[in-house]
Amino acid sequence: MAVLAWGAIGAGTVLAGRPLAIAGRPVGAALICFGALCLTASPAMADQSIPAADNGTVACTASAKDLTRISLAGDQFASVSKITTGNPAEDFKIVNEPLRGDIYISVPDGFTKPNLSFFGTTRKGFVYKFLCQVRGNDAEQVFVTNTAVKAEAARDWEVRSSPEDTAVRLAQAMYRSETIEGFEIRQSVLEPVAVGKLEVQQVGEYRGADLKGLILKVRNMGKGPMPLDENLLAGRGSVAFMTPVSELAPGQSAAVYLIQSNGGQ
Repeated sequence: MAVLAWGAIGAGTVLAGRPLAIAGRPVGAALICFGALCLTASPAMADQSIPAADNGTVACTASAKDLTRISLAGDQFASVSKITTGNPAEDFKIVNEPLRGDIYISVPDGFTKPNLSFFGTTRKGFVYKFLCQVRGNDAEQVFVTNTAVKAEAARDWEVRSSPEDTAVRLAQAMYRSETIEGFEIRQSVLEPVAVGKLEVQQVGEYRGADLKGLILKVRNMGKGPMPLDENLLAGRGSVAFMTPVSELAPGQSAAVYLIQSNGGQ
């Protein structure tokens, strides 16, 4: 069982609390799985995963001999614009796949330019400049992620239910190392700090539009048992606190899941 409390934790007031069943999974496994999740939640390592911003440049690699697929996370291509030279050895083709909204690029045999470039406009109204090096014989996949699109998806997820239920769902996702639509998962391992007789280290983060979840590793450095007190571990802006145990024996470690408001950052 895990205890989840929410409310004005930063002020030391817990408005409500209820047990949260976690199907008996050990906490240690959750932290190990988190590291694996960061590798599998993104496309395969051989593919290209590129962040982008509106009116920004996407630098990528296009195949010289095979197809190159470009896909937009949470969005679709509406149109592409490029120059046609009239020289078959310098012109490349772009095909818009209508079902998913991806585009596929191919270059002709004997393509003489080291790069190709074009502009893409998306259905959500973003414009990107693509500048791709042409090389290699194998097909290429390019996955483009705009943080503005992810924030929009996260906000949609966050408003589907009450703040209390949203906190429960986010805490469950962090415990189970599950992805959440619109949330960026970061394996942000920070230096441990001392909080009283507890050693506290941040080992992961889920960041959405209005909420973020911190995964903390807490170790009892004292000679006696120590309670895991939300008033001690949670700071201002915290809206929920979950831990699978309420007390740590000397030398014992446990995971703590802290949900905070990030002010839309």
